[in-house]
Amino acid sequence: MLLASEIELFLTDNGAYDVGFARIEDGPPGLSYAISVVVPLSDAVLDEIDEGPTHTYFHHYRTVNALIDRMLLQTGILLQKNGYRYMPVPASQTIHSGPGSRSHRGLYSHKKAAVLAGLGTIGKSALFLHRELGPRVRLGTLFTDCPLPVRGGIMPYRCEHCSACVDACPAKAIRGESWQPGLEREALVDAHACNDYMRAHFMGIGRGAVCGICVKVCPMGRAR
Repeated sequence: MLLASEIELFLTDNGAYDVGFARIEDGPPGLSYAISVVVPLSDAVLDEIDEGPTHTYFHHYRTVNALIDRMLLQTGILLQKNGYRYMPVPASQTIHSGPGSRSHRGLYSHKKAAVLAGLGTIGKSALFLHRELGPRVRLGTLFTDCPLPVRGGIMPYRCEHCSACVDACPAKAIRGESWQPGLEREALVDAHACNDYMRAHFMGIGRGAVCGICVKVCPMGRAR
């Protein structure tokens, strides 16, 4: 499909390391195809993380998210010019259902879309593990009604004999369970404990929004 190739070329030329397409059954109504993009984080920035995030990591994290949002907007404009509808999922956004909401969830799981697109798997930390870059990535997702060529398939689990993230988590939020398709995030990680620890300890970095320790210690990312 020429449009799919044009989309993939545009995304990789503008910062994406990897691109995948998936058929999604539980996405926005009428938009049953998803484009999943993987953008690498800086190894040098991540390697500076020790007992907590750095100011550089916080800024880098936000900058990469902005890049993803821009790429997906431009991709959506291209799709719309060709007669298709689109809905980009914000790279980093929590949707609150009401006062005091603690869902820590966005419009749709970027990790789920990336797994269905065949780009990687999920680790004990509940992080997405890209097939080459491990967790040292940020993800983006765009839904469309354009019939894209789906090439994905769920990849094998990679964390059976490793507990690096479990041992390193300062919030003790990672439960150490092995991921399998259909397993809810809560079985892998206590998102409330993670968020509460970040807010209690890292607000001086930038609203306590990111930590990065589990990303930094994962051997999948460091083995390249």
